[in-house]
Amino acid sequence: MAGEIPDLHAQERTGTGKGAARAARRAGMVPGIVFGGDNDPLPINIPFNELLKKLKKGRFKSTLFNLKVDGQEDVRVICRDVQRDVVKDLPTHLDLMRLKRTTKINLFIPIDFQHEDECPAITKGGVMTTIRGEVELLVTAGDIPDALVVDMRKLVDIGDTITISDIELPKGAELVIKDRDFMICNVSAPSALKSDGEDEDEVEADEVPTIEQEEDIPPTDGE
Repeated sequence: MAGEIPDLHAQERTGTGKGAARAARRAGMVPGIVFGGDNDPLPINIPFNELLKKLKKGRFKSTLFNLKVDGQEDVRVICRDVQRDVVKDLPTHLDLMRLKRTTKINLFIPIDFQHEDECPAITKGGVMTTIRGEVELLVTAGDIPDALVVDMRKLVDIGDTITISDIELPKGAELVIKDRDFMICNVSAPSALKSDGEDEDEVEADEVPTIEQEEDIPPTDGE
């Protein structure tokens, strides 16, 4: 289970309704509601600047948070909606859903590339390119993996690749994208080496003598 679930700090909102929500916004807070689970809905306020930073990082709606509210037990939540101002596009309200340990959710799990210094393809002069740094999985809230592990020692030759089928998924986790074996990373030749090879090909092509045909030759089948 992941040990670095980010905290989301909030305050319990004493009032409800539009008046309390406006007062919260004037005080630099974003009103919200926490629902689900076996408890009653909990009105909250979240500092505007803190919420805006997390939104700018991306993946806010697919990130599991540890909600910390004074006077309440910590609870795991995931965002289900963020309402924004139609003109300024700034957050004005958010809905958070409590999660049980058995709840299934979609999360982006990072890729941990291990043993790069022992990768045969890299030691041969290849350059690693990361295609995907994270993969979306359907996981159980109580068993969220820290990362998906890629053993770079499997890449032996320049041009070798790692696809999602090469990665062992954690028990109980499922891929969200199931219809293709998408690439995670590859090791390719350095760009300078590629350029040199291309130049050599062009020179060799220029050196090939042109043969003038004195008569038309019928095309072969399939041309």
